Amino acid sequence: MTAIDRLAEVGTSTWLDDLSRERIVSGNLAEIKAAKSLAGVTTNPAIFAKAMSSGTAYDEQIAELKAGQIGVDEAVYAMSVKDVQDACDLFRDVFDSTGGQDGRVSIEVDPRHADDEAATVAHAKELWALVDRPNVMIKIPATDASLPAITQALAEGISVNVTLIFSVERYQQVIDAYKAGIERAAANGHDVSTIHSVASFFVSRMDTEVDNRLGAIGTDEARALKGKAGIANARLAYQLFLDSFGDNAGLPEGANKQRPLWASTGVKNPDYPADMYVVELAGPDTVNTMPEPTIDAVLNADNVRGDTLTGTADEARAVFEQLAAAGIELDDVVAVLEREGVDKFVDAWQELLDSMLENLK
Repeated sequence: MTAIDRLAEVGTSTWLDDLSRERIVSGNLAEIKAAKSLAGVTTNPAIFAKAMSSGTAYDEQIAELKAGQIGVDEAVYAMSVKDVQDACDLFRDVFDSTGGQDGRVSIEVDPRHADDEAATVAHAKELWALVDRPNVMIKIPATDASLPAITQALAEGISVNVTLIFSVERYQQVIDAYKAGIERAAANGHDVSTIHSVASFFVSRMDTEVDNRLGAIGTDEARALKGKAGIANARLAYQLFLDSFGDNAGLPEGANKQRPLWASTGVKNPDYPADMYVVELAGPDTVNTMPEPTIDAVLNADNVRGDTLTGTADEARAVFEQLAAAGIELDDVVAVLEREGVDKFVDAWQELLDSMLENLK
């Protein structure tokens, strides 16, 4: 019984926040899936950019795509889709044994479409069809323009990982989008029991931005609040989840809860415990997607101590009141993080496209 196994007993599924062709073909992904009790995989444009820009694992497929004179966007997604298909096949046993809750592999729509609802929906449908695996999840960012796209994708029967959530207010909109989508899916004749969704709350990025602002304020009271915003924010989100998906959730018969997912859980500040965003955010009906070093930190420290989410909302609210009193404008923090989140993925994707264009010449 490892710390990851104890997380699962509490109700937190561990998904690896990384994927590459090298991990798949070398057998590494299968090995750590078994050894570290992994229950799923997430990807994003930055992860694929890193994977495809190093090593030789993609050389054979690049040569085939080059011979076929395929455009650079199509080539990049062809390689991404192949990796996701193979990972889906590897995790199919987890998918089957958990009734579709876990064993999921996420792939993100083109981040350049974040402000274009129609393009986001079209790409979500395209990726769903291309991967053609029941355990894939399509990642759609929780931007203003993409919220209706989330509803539409769900209405089409697509399982959705809603990403780049930074505030409880935005999370409420995501929950509303999910419930509307599931209702439409049921009306469209889909078996809603097969549609799953997670809402990905970014944790460490909140602390990075808030900590920088607290440092600039410079008072003892401000400095004492460093490292508290991310966990408090997630705990308030969890309370909203409990309030929204209780006995009176109003979902169609057979529909699933949209589980909270804690993303960006590798600590950015080396002064913080490496497992902080895991052991402090363990609780029923949650997912924590971690880079492998964070998984290893959880296993090595072995600090999991049960449910650390339920009943923490009052303490979290007090933290936010203290942050506001210290001069932190949380609405501005969230606005900055959301735009930076999209921009970082767009930049990573564009860098990958530029690199691939050279390879296809």
